[in-house]
Amino acid sequence: MFMGRSTIVPFHQLAHILTGRRIAIMLPLGFVSGLPLALTSGTTLQAWLSVAGTDIRTIGWFTLAGLPYTLKFLWAPVMDRFVPPWLGRRRGWMLVTQGGVALSLLGMAVTGPDHGSWPLGIMAVLAAFLSASLDIVFDAYRTDLLQPHERGFGAALWVNGYRMALLVATVLALIAADQIGWRNTYMLLAGLMLIGILAVFVSPEPADPGIPPANWEEAVWGPLREYFSRSHALRFLLLIVLYKAGDAFAGTLTTAFLIRELQFNPSDVGAMRGIGLGATLLGALIGGVAMARFGLFQSLLAFGALQAVSNLAFVALAWMGKSYGAAVSTIIIENLSGGMGTSAFVALIMSLCDHRFTATQFALLSSLEALGRVFLGRPAAELVEVLGWGQFFLMTFVAALPGLWLLWMMRPSLSAQGPEGVYPATVSP
Repeated sequence: MFMGRSTIVPFHQLAHILTGRRIAIMLPLGFVSGLPLALTSGTTLQAWLSVAGTDIRTIGWFTLAGLPYTLKFLWAPVMDRFVPPWLGRRRGWMLVTQGGVALSLLGMAVTGPDHGSWPLGIMAVLAAFLSASLDIVFDAYRTDLLQPHERGFGAALWVNGYRMALLVATVLALIAADQIGWRNTYMLLAGLMLIGILAVFVSPEPADPGIPPANWEEAVWGPLREYFSRSHALRFLLLIVLYKAGDAFAGTLTTAFLIRELQFNPSDVGAMRGIGLGATLLGALIGGVAMARFGLFQSLLAFGALQAVSNLAFVALAWMGKSYGAAVSTIIIENLSGGMGTSAFVALIMSLCDHRFTATQFALLSSLEALGRVFLGRPAAELVEVLGWGQFFLMTFVAALPGLWLLWMMRPSLSAQGPEGVYPATVSP
């Protein structure tokens, strides 16, 4: 099942890899993938509802519009099973879902909270469902398109495009709403989805798009049977859960730590988060370049170790107390290492997908990783109450060690790949 041997890509080949059309298309597609999130269930929609005088309970109900993002694996087999009559299995679905998101955002602009909560809520759920579907097919397309040695940098550009979209859909959208109104702002942002629609037409078709499942039974159960037929399948599932566990554990309460323990005001924390976003983007790019040159195992190990060590910076900050310089430095270290780790981690998940079932397998594996972010909040809070902040962040460092140990134990399989990946992504039926 594993193949290849560890190699380091020469610099002249590296430059050719990182400037190809398959890589370049990742940035605009990542942008339109991230654009709808804040508009359907996040900051921007909540701001519009608040300005319109919507009561807090109704605003709370609107947060449920984001549920499709956590349940998208349920209908991912549909996008593996059926092929639209235009542009192929992946690009065809990309065109349909992007158009649907744009129209749904326009529907939100037309309804608005002035026409009652239900019409706007229905349009928000529809937009979130189509946006989650867009994420399914985007993840599948990226995995099918990129060659193993391109995955790290391609994932980095994707993440950067996604983060830029979040910035546009939150900060810039709130500023625009003050100038041109909420409806016009939503119409303008719906129009930005054209960036992705145009990108679809210039996007290359994957060299091996895979053969779609022949029936529903194969579409639903085939991805699971195929994955668990591999050697070390359970080990890889455990690695997915553990690799970013320490990073996720610490991240659940860092904002509360800065405000409640260190007494920074929200404006200070907002500025630090802005700096942190820049560090994340830079870290993703550095991680992508390093992956293209040094391969998957070396990158996962180095970035995982940096993620763990970055948690110790919070230990020092907790013992030091309020210090702007130390806090900013800690946020930069955390986000820089987190961005690097994310680029390698996404590449790992991509390498574990079979082209026949990419949409379903990627959705399932990425959902498994997200469990940590969802369920660690309450245990983290209880640990803080029992141990205090310094000891809590020390425990998050300890929580990162099992993932690194498992990664090291799996090095014979992973290090043999160099830049070539883990499982061959071109498995034939």
